[in-house]
Amino acid sequence: MTDIIVIGGGPAGMTAALYALRNGKSVLVLEKHGFGGQITYSPKVENWPGTAQMSGNEYADAFVEQILAQGAEVDLAEALKVEDHGDRKTVYTDDGRQHDTKAVVIATGVKHRMLGLPGENELVGEGISFCAVCDGDFYSGQTVCVAGGGNSALQEAILLAGKCEKVIMLQDLPEFTGEKKLQDILFSRPNVEKRTGVKITALNTEGGALRSVTVEPQDGGAPENVACDGLFVAIGLIPENGAFEKLADLNKWGYFDSGETCDTKTPGVFVAGDCRSKTIRQLTTAAADGAVAALAACRYIDSLG
Repeated sequence: MTDIIVIGGGPAGMTAALYALRNGKSVLVLEKHGFGGQITYSPKVENWPGTAQMSGNEYADAFVEQILAQGAEVDLAEALKVEDHGDRKTVYTDDGRQHDTKAVVIATGVKHRMLGLPGENELVGEGISFCAVCDGDFYSGQTVCVAGGGNSALQEAILLAGKCEKVIMLQDLPEFTGEKKLQDILFSRPNVEKRTGVKITALNTEGGALRSVTVEPQDGGAPENVACDGLFVAIGLIPENGAFEKLADLNKWGYFDSGETCDTKTPGVFVAGDCRSKTIRQLTTAAADGAVAALAACRYIDSLG
């Protein structure tokens, strides 16, 4: 029986694995796509303490090597459900296998809601971004569009307005839905342009680089190409926690309703990273959650005797 199974191989999950291994526990990490999570979409990471610059893929590759060197087992498989049998949990994966463990750390992360346009996936990290803190500096002195009109989009745009020559807000609804205070701050900036009631319908490239987006007015007006060097998509995040809702309560947005202790209503089940209810979702906060959840899981196992 494995001491701890970590569901998710992003920064939170791999940090949980590292801390558990360092505390003498056996660990299996299950990841359904690719190790590293959302950070692998970032061509440059410049906000990780102690490292001036690295790519998201470099970070992920180095982290996988680190936990493997510490003795972790890893498996590319999706965890479909977890059954609680008291001191024993059983994790079922999509390859038909069952894994018994003493504790589980769920670090399933989130996925960004996409526009659903042709060529969008290929441009992620190469013209399309999701995080102004992570990628805003790459567009200093350039023109960017921001898709969205809620608080997240407004906050991203405020950061970008301090770096970019021009920020163009593209909202498909008739008005922006974010807080008035944020709107007042953003739209007081002379380099911010707002467009409401427009839907992005195409991404236009030249030489593999994004050059403009096509927008169509929702009232049926003529399409228009809006020139830009980059597009920040801020139309929401999608947690994928439904398979575990019997073990851990979810809030109304689908995030695990767990505080900084990373525990849940089920003894021996812990959550970590972007899948948890929190105000800031960054590489550093994901790693912090992973450490907290792992140490809590180690204490839980030790208490079993």
